[in-house]
Amino acid sequence: MEKPDRIPGQWALPVAAAVNGVGTGMYVPFTLVFFHYVTGLSFTTVGLVLTVTGLVGLAALPLAGAAVDRFGARPVQLALYGVRAAGFAVYPFAGSLAAFAAVALVTAAADRAFPAVQSSLLGEVARGAARDRLQAATRALQNGGYGAGALLATLVIAFAGPAGYTYAAWGNALSFALAALLLKPLRPLPAADGTAVRPAGAGYRLVFADRPFLVVTGANFLNALSYSALPVLFPLFLVEWLHGPAALTGAAFTINTVLCAAAGVYVGGRVRRAGARRTRAAALGGSLFAVAFLGLIALGTVRPESGPVLGGALVAVVVVYTLGELIHSPAAEVLAVSAAPEAVRGRYLAAYQMSWSLAKAVAPSLFTALLAVDGRAPWAVLILTSALAAALLIRTERRLPADAVRPVAETVVRRTSPLASRDSEEAPTLTSRHPEGTRS
Repeated sequence: MEKPDRIPGQWALPVAAAVNGVGTGMYVPFTLVFFHYVTGLSFTTVGLVLTVTGLVGLAALPLAGAAVDRFGARPVQLALYGVRAAGFAVYPFAGSLAAFAAVALVTAAADRAFPAVQSSLLGEVARGAARDRLQAATRALQNGGYGAGALLATLVIAFAGPAGYTYAAWGNALSFALAALLLKPLRPLPAADGTAVRPAGAGYRLVFADRPFLVVTGANFLNALSYSALPVLFPLFLVEWLHGPAALTGAAFTINTVLCAAAGVYVGGRVRRAGARRTRAAALGGSLFAVAFLGLIALGTVRPESGPVLGGALVAVVVVYTLGELIHSPAAEVLAVSAAPEAVRGRYLAAYQMSWSLAKAVAPSLFTALLAVDGRAPWAVLILTSALAAALLIRTERRLPADAVRPVAETVVRRTSPLASRDSEEAPTLTSRHPEGTRS
């Protein structure tokens, strides 16, 4: 019997991502306050340490990519979960500056490497159109986890007071340990060529020589600036330029998080069933970012004084922005995973992840500098970066592997030897590949 796109233990990745999201959501919304109460250090000291360790932690990305190519993504992912769990477990005991800096550095390195390793794991456990579905489900549940984690931490702190931050730290550590346990049933698919051999000695020179992949990475850097706009630029623009109530910022984040969690799988499925190329879907998502930013320029020009008018307009903008995110994110992520050669996928995705990290580092200074000139200036620049990213993706799609550009359906047949016992484990065998939406 044939079952298309069945992935051994496929539920484990999105469910583990949801649990991981709960842990991350417990401290990200109030990072400085969280670490101030947990360690007892001043806000200034905590902020400086987190900035420095975050930048230094980027050095872990190339190492993690090499480790994935040598050992596989799943063992590296489990190791990162272990480091993050240990880090948050000991944070409450890191009262001195040196101790806090040491724990923060190790934890930051694991955090920076985590997304690239998770993308590599996605590439190992699914192929073709199954990657798109699994990526959409993983992202949706992870976003749901963020919201649940933030709510949980808020409740814990409300009932326990400052001690609640310590409990949240330990709860975060527990969530990472649980996420690692949930990955146990997940098993990589057989290598595409029928072997499980991982060639050694293939270094980052292969990544830097792959110009089409570097173009995809550069386009992602431009789009990643748009992802930083909602948490970094939007609150400043709302308060400083539109003179609107700060409460609208919270409403915008809530709408974005709820839509990402509730509609991620549905929107991804509609895009997939439409037969869109991943490059075109990513370009469309970026174009919707530009439409939302154009709306903000219009708002920044009119500056409505009516609260309901301003609130309604901002809700419409956030919905368009979120739709762009739901279309762009799965397509862009799976495009990078599928364009990376299997033997050096870890290195490729570590380089790709650097585009996200650099955008997050550049965005605050870039946005504040442009905002000082004119409140509409940063949105105008983001429209240009979105348009350039879309053009780069479409221009380079002919130079990318065909099965990376267009989703390909996989058929997995489970074969059991007649001599095998009923208790023996059935091994998945890939038997056919055909474009999504066509008949096999």
